Amino acid sequence: MASIKQRADGVWRARYRDADGREHARHFKLKRDAQRWLDEVTTSVITGQYVDPRAGEATWGEFTRAWMDRQTWTAGTREAAQTAIQSVPWKGEGLGTVRPSAVQSWVTGETKRGLAPTTVRTRLNYVQMAFRAAVLDKVIPSSPAIGIKPPRVRKAEATMKILTVDQIRAVLDAAGDFRPFVEVCLFAGLRLGEAAGLQLGDVNFLARTIDVRRQVQGSTIATTTVVLPKYGSERTVYVPSELMTVLSAHVAAHGLTEPDEPLITTPLGRLYNRNTAGEEWRRIREATGLPAELTLHTLRHTFASNLIASGCDVVTVQRALGHAQPSITLNTYSHLWPSAEDRTRSATAEFMATILDAGESAERSRSGP
Repeated sequence: MASIKQRADGVWRARYRDADGREHARHFKLKRDAQRWLDEVTTSVITGQYVDPRAGEATWGEFTRAWMDRQTWTAGTREAAQTAIQSVPWKGEGLGTVRPSAVQSWVTGETKRGLAPTTVRTRLNYVQMAFRAAVLDKVIPSSPAIGIKPPRVRKAEATMKILTVDQIRAVLDAAGDFRPFVEVCLFAGLRLGEAAGLQLGDVNFLARTIDVRRQVQGSTIATTTVVLPKYGSERTVYVPSELMTVLSAHVAAHGLTEPDEPLITTPLGRLYNRNTAGEEWRRIREATGLPAELTLHTLRHTFASNLIASGCDVVTVQRALGHAQPSITLNTYSHLWPSAEDRTRSATAEFMATILDAGESAERSRSGP
């Protein structure tokens, strides 16, 4: 129910009751302005866009706490989301008061603070998710994070590093007891957490396969947990006999017999986590003189680059890497596949060589012995 009445002081009072029976009112100098406001409210109700004006008073902190409690995220995802949610400067402000300019200023500030563009993009993604949830819950009419420009990310071909043959040999020589971990990342393309989560039963020595069924998350002993792999990452990787030989020797040396025993552990028998595996890699990097931009994840990139160089198609590489969609593989590694120009040049070179070889053979035949 809605109405417009003029008060004794000449001001027009427009009011309506929402679906819960609560009254909302505003005052206007002109009747047409009051009527326009009521018309806008009526339209929003009819189109399903109505938002209680008081709903936006909920603070960012209050709403996001309840929103995050409803998510079925892994511990790692929850940690990343929490970091993003807590990094904004409007934590104590009402959702309805946050403006697009404030969101853009936050993104710009995070970039100027020295955070990597990919990190800022990830944080913005979580913030946008929270605002979208608020819109769906009719807490705010629209998201102030729509259209916010994230920092530019350098192209993969400019940032991705691949180990050379000499560097690989040096890494393996310096790896020591950490060598099996390095090799499953380098020759099976496993992520750090996937390599740390391997169990003896995941390795089929006769079939020469490794099953990726779990991953380790966390950076410290206290936070280390074993969870399911990233969505779409469960897979069977087909590996060479040489890697099976290395893993077989490792199993024999450590006396592993039970299928659920961790395959590769620290010298103290604990699961590797982000910090302990990172320490081992830094040791290897210092011993070999590798630059700091070469990380443990570089081993996985090197694995992928070898598949592509060997002529594997997108779907084959996608399945080997455990990407949920081929588009992820293409977005990451498209620069490693031969371009149309490369294929044209190669095909023409082969054609030209065939013609020239045939011509030289005919000339030799005519010339005789």
